Parts: sequence; structure tokens; C-alpha cells
Amino acid sequence: MLRRTSEQGASEIANRNFNLRGSNAMTRVCVSGIGVEIPEASISNEELVESFNSWVDAENPKRAEKGLPALAKSDAGFIEHASGIKRRHVYEREGILDPSRMAPRIPARADDDLSVMAEFGVAAAKKALDHAGVSARDVDLVICASAHHQRPYPAIAIEIQKAIGAVGAGFDMGLGCSSALAGLHVAANLVRAGAHRRVLVVTPELITAHLNFRDRQTHFIFGDASVAVLIEALGASEERPGRFEIVDTGSWTQFSNNIRTNFGFLSRVAQEDPSYMEIEGNLIKQNGNKVFKDVTIAGHQFIVDFLAEHGHTPETMRRFWLHQANARMNAMILKLAFGAEVGHDRAPMVLDRLGNTAAAGAIIALKENHEDMKPGEHGLLCAFGAGYSIGGALMRMM
Repeated sequence: MLRRTSEQGASEIANRNFNLRGSNAMTRVCVSGIGVEIPEASISNEELVESFNSWVDAENPKRAEKGLPALAKSDAGFIEHASGIKRRHVYEREGILDPSRMAPRIPARADDDLSVMAEFGVAAAKKALDHAGVSARDVDLVICASAHHQRPYPAIAIEIQKAIGAVGAGFDMGLGCSSALAGLHVAANLVRAGAHRRVLVVTPELITAHLNFRDRQTHFIFGDASVAVLIEALGASEERPGRFEIVDTGSWTQFSNNIRTNFGFLSRVAQEDPSYMEIEGNLIKQNGNKVFKDVTIAGHQFIVDFLAEHGHTPETMRRFWLHQANARMNAMILKLAFGAEVGHDRAPMVLDRLGNTAAAGAIIALKENHEDMKPGEHGLLCAFGAGYSIGGALMRMM
């Protein structure tokens, strides 16, 4: 049985604090705004495979001279069959398809200029605030929750806070592809406990800048996108039609090396010549088959257990907005939960055209597939990531 880090412990502490202040109930919380920013440029499977295979053709003679085994080529049809991905949107297309480079060209910016990641986050943040009808001045905490961060400090969240004109505080956090759900978990409980009134969770995912396009296992998986959600307090009996009340959030982690990146400052000093850092070998890598099996089992168990804690079953959910990593994996998780195949209406997919946008994917699926829901209907937002990590949010349409 999988065990998650439940909100129960946090609720008991927060309830004690509220009781000390004379309150008998926790503050209700809602998602009042959602923003999505998707880059215009895109790359098809066929384009990506042509570039990869050209590099393989140039590389294999060199490997043969060294007595190394030949590299296998990639295949567009297999990519779609294995993952469900047909194309992906990218922040910068130039350089990715060049076999001599195979990385996007994103020029460095001066320290006093808005960073690339913050700029990407700001675009989604402004859309979330517009959707909520809230001024940035009314936001008292910004969390930048992403799988990858451009730098350790100053925090990207603080830079976003300044750029949009928010007040209060900001901090960064990361939990792989579960980062947005982890951020939502923290934000919802901070608001619920009364520590903050409005929290903006921003998830700018520039994954292609961290991707090794020469790795056949991962070169096709990821795309870029930026999302943001605004979490607000609700009055005791307040209803906001068209918005979601967050019933509960949860998270679960279990250590695994099957999805890993070693890109960090210790990589430099681990080498004989610390003035030169070997980057490619420290980028994203994963054991795809093992990840598929492990996460399918863990994801299914988390969903069933999390819903059961609140008297729900998969059948009582109007919609599932799951992590957009692999269409086959999501289908298997839901088949285990329902005992039958589940279609797009119940569990919408966006990765066929966007690729795996890391922590942004489930939020995109939510933004694009919720306006038809009726008051009182429930949905589950759930993401799975490296770690392993899982985050979930049970939500009710108001």
C-alpha cells in the first residue's frame, strides 16, 4: 500500500492554530485563475528523427574506428506508438534540428535584464491574473514550481514577483514533473491555514534547454510550456461559478534513480579540470521501461487511495487531468482504476501536439478541458514525476 504525505497532519496543526485564534474551521480555498503560455514554434516527429538520424550517420563511422557499437536510429512511427506524441512546441526552434548542435540557441542576457525563465513565467502569470480578475498587487506570495530552474538564486519567483508587481514574498521549489502539483499543495495549505490570502504558483518549463537531443531514449519526449494558477481564500459559504474549490491536495514520494539529471555545480569539481564541465552526460536520462511500470502502479494506487479518503471512487470523478508524459501510461492507469478503457472526455490528453511539458502538462489539460463541467461535479488533477513523486488535487466545480 502506498502512503502519501497527507494534508491530515498539516490540518491538525493548522486547526490547533485556528482554535487558538477562536476559529473552528479551516479556510476554504479555490483556483480562481489559470494561465497558459505555449510557444508558437513546433517540431514534428519526422523533423526530429531526420535530425537525429543524420547525427547518427555521422557519428557511427567514428564509433566504428574506436571499436564502439553502432548507435541505433530513431523512428517517427515508433515515437508516436510508444508515447502518443506527434509533435512538440519549443521556446526556440533554431539549433535543435542542426545535427552539429542539437540544442536551442538561447542567448545569455545581462544580469539586469529579465531572465528567460522569468519572462516565460510572467507571460502565464499575467494570463492567470487576468482570468481571476485580480491585480498583481493583491498577490502576497509567488511560488515558482518547475522541474528545472535557470539558476539557484536570486530565486526566479522573486524575479517574477518584481516583474508583475506583486508584494509579499516569493520562493522557488522543484519536484520534477510533479512540481506544479507540489506548488499547489503548498499554496493551498498556506492559504487554508491563513498564512497567505492569495498565492500565485508559476511553472515555466524550458525543458528543451536541458534535453540531450542525442539521447535516443529521451530526445523526442519533451516540449516547452509555461502555466500559472492563482490560489485564493473563499468565504465560509462563498461560491464562484466556473471556478474550482480545492477539496484537498496530497503528495507522495519514493526515491528512484530511473529518471535523473546530474546537472549541477558539483559536476564541475568532480572533473580533473574544473574549468571545463562535461555537460551532455549530466543531462536528463531515464530507464523508460522501468519508469512506465513503476509509475503506472504507483499512480493508480495513489489515485484510488486519495479518492477513497474523501469518499470518492474513480467513477465519481467527472474528469481526470493527468500528467501529460505518455498516453499509454495514462490509459493503463485509468484502465486499472475503471476496469475499462477511458476516453478523451473523461481524461483529456494534450501531449500528442505538445509533447511532455513536464509539470505544466496537467495544468494545460485542466485549462483546456473544464468549462463544460457542471456545478458540484468533481475532478482530479494529478501528476507523476522523477523522484518518484506524485501530487494530486481533488477539486469541485462551483
